[in-house]
Amino acid sequence: MAVRLTFALVMLVITAALVTRRAIWLVKLIRSGRPAPGRLDGLGVRARTEAREVLAQRKLLKWTVPGVMHFLTFWGFMVLAITIVEAYGALVYSNDFAFWWFGRARWLGFLEDLMGLAVLIAIIYFGINRARNGPKRRKRASRFYGSHNGPAWVVLAMIFLVVLTLFVYRGAQYNTGHFPWGESKAPFMSYSVAKALGSGAHNYWLETTFLIAQMAVIFGFLVLVMHSKHLHIFAGPVNVLVKREPAALGALLPVTDSDGQPLDFSDPENLSEDTVFGRGAIEDFTWKGRLDFATCTECGRCQSQCPAWNTGKPLSPKLVIMDLRDHLFAKAPYLIGGKQIADDAAEPEWADLPRGHGVAESGFLRAPGSGAEQAQRPLVGDAASGGVIDPDVLWSCTTCGACVEQCPVDIEHIDHIVDMRRYQVLIESSFPSEAGVMLRNIENKGNPWGLGDKAREEWTDGLGFEVPRAEPGEPLPADIEYLFWVGCAGALEDRSRKVTRAFAELLHVAGVKFAILGAGESCTGDPARRLGNEFLFQMQGMQNVEALNSICGDQLLKVVATCPHCFNTLANEYPQLGGNYQVVHHTQLLGQLVAEGRLVPVEPVDKTVTYHDPCYLGRHNKVYTPPREVLGAIPALRSQEMHRHGDRGFCCGAGGARMWMEEKIGKRINDERAEEALGLDPDLISTACPFCMVMLGDSVTAKQADGTAREGVRVLDVAQILQQSLAAPVPAADPV
Repeated sequence: MAVRLTFALVMLVITAALVTRRAIWLVKLIRSGRPAPGRLDGLGVRARTEAREVLAQRKLLKWTVPGVMHFLTFWGFMVLAITIVEAYGALVYSNDFAFWWFGRARWLGFLEDLMGLAVLIAIIYFGINRARNGPKRRKRASRFYGSHNGPAWVVLAMIFLVVLTLFVYRGAQYNTGHFPWGESKAPFMSYSVAKALGSGAHNYWLETTFLIAQMAVIFGFLVLVMHSKHLHIFAGPVNVLVKREPAALGALLPVTDSDGQPLDFSDPENLSEDTVFGRGAIEDFTWKGRLDFATCTECGRCQSQCPAWNTGKPLSPKLVIMDLRDHLFAKAPYLIGGKQIADDAAEPEWADLPRGHGVAESGFLRAPGSGAEQAQRPLVGDAASGGVIDPDVLWSCTTCGACVEQCPVDIEHIDHIVDMRRYQVLIESSFPSEAGVMLRNIENKGNPWGLGDKAREEWTDGLGFEVPRAEPGEPLPADIEYLFWVGCAGALEDRSRKVTRAFAELLHVAGVKFAILGAGESCTGDPARRLGNEFLFQMQGMQNVEALNSICGDQLLKVVATCPHCFNTLANEYPQLGGNYQVVHHTQLLGQLVAEGRLVPVEPVDKTVTYHDPCYLGRHNKVYTPPREVLGAIPALRSQEMHRHGDRGFCCGAGGARMWMEEKIGKRINDERAEEALGLDPDLISTACPFCMVMLGDSVTAKQADGTAREGVRVLDVAQILQQSLAAPVPAADPV
């Protein structure tokens, strides 16, 4: 007993010292970030989120088999925590230690063995999965590419040893008479091991050895967790608790001051040369950002869904977070340790400094070179400048939201990427040159194409009815139910104009009274904001909010938009500027009109269709069902889903202002998506976004020209297909 006690106390003291020291360092480093107010507002909602995502493992279970195995591991260790206390009690208190109230109940022995077996099965699965899908075999196609794969195998081995030592010492206890459940067979795994060990004096030696081994593995595992990517075991629940509710999608966070309060761009006195726009250095990130970096599980779910990564571009959301984390940890001595860069520090030799994804294979959460070289690295820069994040990585993002949607610990990738873009655009004036044309057009003409205001109303020419105009400063007439926000694409881009006309005609048929702003409408600022030009977004937003508020009168303004980007900005971002409206997407309104019988599809559309989910309608705003319900109401139309749809839908490549930037690296994202749609051999590819219409339409047209796509395949909006079903077909002309 003395040997057991000595080993137990020594291991406990050493482990407690190492874990406590590391925990204090981590808390100090994370808390030293900039403020992030409101992260504990609405504790009731947050508690429910914690229950769904941590206890019920909701996000992990979206991937059925890996999710179930992680569920078994999580709950297995929740139960096996009892066995850890039992093992330590057997070492320091009594050979047959058990909890005083329920510790000798047979159901507990059975449950512990059952969950131990479940963990064992899960660990074996994880090992096989990593071996089959590891980066050595699948290269970039592996979601584990760039992760700390060496330590991951160590952790799997240690979890295996936790279960192995548990069953061996319990089997030995059974044979020595120290088993808390006597001769019960309810703990079936322990009983089976006991029979395999046989009777004899060796059981006393095995009991002591494997009790000590059990605690050594547990304590060693705790130390490893605190110094490796498995820190997510403790950080993950905290990160879920303080996440953006309901999700870090939809609206972007506003630019904030040093106290974490939104900057008021309407008052120039609030801005100065010292104002930091976005994130230009690792110390500019909030404590929530730093917690995100420390929480990353390196599971690669975000990477596997990222359209940029899947088309050969350097952006991996996982690797961005890992690179920022490694840099944060390496620079920690200068952030919280009081260390200063000497005035005569040598000029860094960036070529010799491990950068980017190569650091991810080093093993633990420390980037090599925690000296002046690390402290002087720019946050964004190419290899020659030693940047932590390469510009090609930063500008590849389409802000589609796949990474945020899939992350099991609610890391807010898009917020961090856009914040770095903001600094590059507003402070460094560094961004892709072709995007500059788009920004100047918005600033000078109020739309990305640089067309005059009069062109915004040309789509109404030739309609069989009058479209009322809303006049800024005058409340809308009482009989006007909706303001139709046409958007820049809907008013100015040829293909999207057809959608606008079709939707307007549908509203007219349904008897919905609506009005437009016409020339009084201007770009919402969505592409400018997602590029990082917050100034231009604020300018556009305040102008539009002023116009919209001036026509509200005493009623809540109801707005319908055909563009998901306009829809998202009006509904989710204009409240930051004082614009609060009831905003619906046109597919939502069409679905409602069909359900009410105000629009009745009667003409068969004998075609096959596959629907593409726009990112800013689907993932960002959770509108998946209405477009499909509209298509489902059309007679004879046969729908088929692409493999990647719904919350796993694949981006068209236009978001994040990418529509106005060339794809110079890898495969074009729109080609990847078009090929997936064409693989179903549809007659129609449907969507509900003008950006998606342009991107998919261009790709399909190019493929038809080179003979790789069937002639006759058309890319149409949901509204256009519905309109076909409402109008009687034109009789074919008699042959001459």
